[in-house]
Amino acid sequence: MSELVSLTKDGDVAVITVNNPPVNALSPGVPEGIADAIAKIAADDSIKGAVMIGAGQTFIAGADIKEFGKITSGQRKEGINFLDVIKSIEDCPKPTVAAIHGTAFGGGLEVAMGFHYRVAVASAQVGQPEVKLGLIPGAAGTQRLPRLAGVAKATQMCVDGNPISAKEALALGIVDSIIEGDLLAGAIAFVREKIASGEKPPKTRERNEKLGDDATNAPIFEAARAQAKKAARGMMAPQAAIDAVEAATKLFFDEGVAKEKELFQQCLFSDQSKAMIHVFFGEREVQKIPGIGKDTPQIAINKAAIIGAGTMGGGIAMNYANAGIPVIIKETTQEALDRGMATIRKNYQNSVNKGRFPQEVMDKRMALITPQLTYDGFEQADIITEAVFEGMALKKEIFAELDKIAKPGAILASNTSTLDIDEIASATSRPEWVIGHHYFSPANVMRLLEIVRGKATSNEVIATSMSLAKRLKKVGVLVGNCYGFVGNRMLHQYGREAQFLVEEGAKPQDVDGALYKFGMAMGPLAVGDLAGLDVGWRIRKEHRHLEKPGVRYPKVADELCERGRYGQKTGAGWYKYDENRKPTPDPEVDALIEQIAAAQGITRRTVTEEEIIERTQYALINEGAKILEEGIALRAVDIDIIYLNGYGYPAWRGGPMWYGDTVGLKKVYARVCQFHAEHGELWTPAPLLKELAEAGKTFAEFDKAK
Repeated sequence: MSELVSLTKDGDVAVITVNNPPVNALSPGVPEGIADAIAKIAADDSIKGAVMIGAGQTFIAGADIKEFGKITSGQRKEGINFLDVIKSIEDCPKPTVAAIHGTAFGGGLEVAMGFHYRVAVASAQVGQPEVKLGLIPGAAGTQRLPRLAGVAKATQMCVDGNPISAKEALALGIVDSIIEGDLLAGAIAFVREKIASGEKPPKTRERNEKLGDDATNAPIFEAARAQAKKAARGMMAPQAAIDAVEAATKLFFDEGVAKEKELFQQCLFSDQSKAMIHVFFGEREVQKIPGIGKDTPQIAINKAAIIGAGTMGGGIAMNYANAGIPVIIKETTQEALDRGMATIRKNYQNSVNKGRFPQEVMDKRMALITPQLTYDGFEQADIITEAVFEGMALKKEIFAELDKIAKPGAILASNTSTLDIDEIASATSRPEWVIGHHYFSPANVMRLLEIVRGKATSNEVIATSMSLAKRLKKVGVLVGNCYGFVGNRMLHQYGREAQFLVEEGAKPQDVDGALYKFGMAMGPLAVGDLAGLDVGWRIRKEHRHLEKPGVRYPKVADELCERGRYGQKTGAGWYKYDENRKPTPDPEVDALIEQIAAAQGITRRTVTEEEIIERTQYALINEGAKILEEGIALRAVDIDIIYLNGYGYPAWRGGPMWYGDTVGLKKVYARVCQFHAEHGELWTPAPLLKELAEAGKTFAEFDKAK
């Protein structure tokens, strides 16, 4: 018996307890322990039935994800044979019950479905989230789930990876009973009822009544494939999951299992799965800050205040209200304040209308937001966030005022997206309490929070900011202070190349189309139109003095702004927009581009999709390498997490730095050198990129070496 699994008895009922903290993952030793326990139960005549439960806060949260990497790297020749373990449970001649609390996800649900019955507490959740790692269920999950839940729901669960509640699982037939009170006692009582009934324990693999027929199932699979193609563009796992569930409806169980295994292996060894597993661990890695441990003191955040009720300020206020934190939001005019509060109310009402939460939740959250035109109450705030226009003079003026108003120990945060945090902090007498909190628009939706450390920012403020990000349901990533920090500094290079490619011969729709096909949520020019081209224009004008003579800079975006073409909000930018904000290419823009190219002596040419991808992605990678060298980002994975959560980078590519590793840094470096020769100093290769490429190493290895 594995030390991770124990076997005890309650009279004639055996109790198997999985104890593999923190989440009872199916690490090596757990499946073996379950199999040993089942074998002993089957052989012991004094035992009439069995219950399996998880110790601690959950049942079995899934497989040990680290084991997947060992398999694909060759460190582990064979995976854990869950299939045999689950079959041994199913073949046990005595009734068995899985007692579920917390979560039964992935392999945990697959194990549970091998039991004859499943009971759960009302708060439990079940699901098959493997697709979020670029995988599909690999232990007959796609074969057993449709036999319990029906084809349509099983397909949905395997394709979107989202959990369902115990109540829904009961209605579907995944769970047989909801236990009120003590779970173990209830599960034991349940199995004793089954013992007394004398009924033959049902095997999930033999339950075919919910599998339907081809006529019924064909529209289900057709719709699922169309939806997956749209919602999970470029990903192979959702389509593989549909194929596997379909196999359950067309093949005998063992044949369906074999098909699932084949599809699982294809996903497991794909670049996509490796990338998404990298992301899974990356989101946990970015929480680790050298020199800041769990014992670092933190500030209690019980009240917040925000300056600015515009798009960003309103979204930030919603984050605090969503977390149950009272927040003051200040504006300079009643009109601006009313407009901001109306937007907040509209956003909440849309969520109510879509059934995301009831009206009373909206009312409670709105009540936590106090709109006002003065600084009254700011002296009580534990954190004050400035969210005004991107102008240094204005921000310094505000921080000087906050220095007079804020209580000692209050965090003073700026939502600046580009400006120097140290210069902002210099307007105060307490730079150690100043930090950047760069939210991404819309702030109430986007997961990323770029936390910008100044020279003087205290560890206490950093630790509190990282913790606060979690509380606000954000992915907080700590970065250093420079122009644009990490995300926007790299974005500048990405956008630069997109615009250069347009000047050199590509049409806007060519650039956006190639990058959309690559997997980006939107192309860079379309993003500019969505955000408002005037935003970047304003920033460029403020930093025009930093431009170097003789260095090429993009011209078209500035000219579009000069003509009042700010994007969607004005009905025209890189594209024309109708009343529904649907874009169409604009001949006026094409003519302007040709005019600007001619004025610069640029001979326009055919630009391939391959060049568009290489120029934009390698610009990101090269700048990312410089950022790593400078210590602005702690790790390459930090950059990846920033781009995945803030810039619409496809998770199945792992982020720009991981993508560079996938392509091979030798190839990336060679092309960067070529672009340097062709396009000048803007393509100066990062020394770190050169070093890693010549050594045959990766950014992932760079992270491990730190």
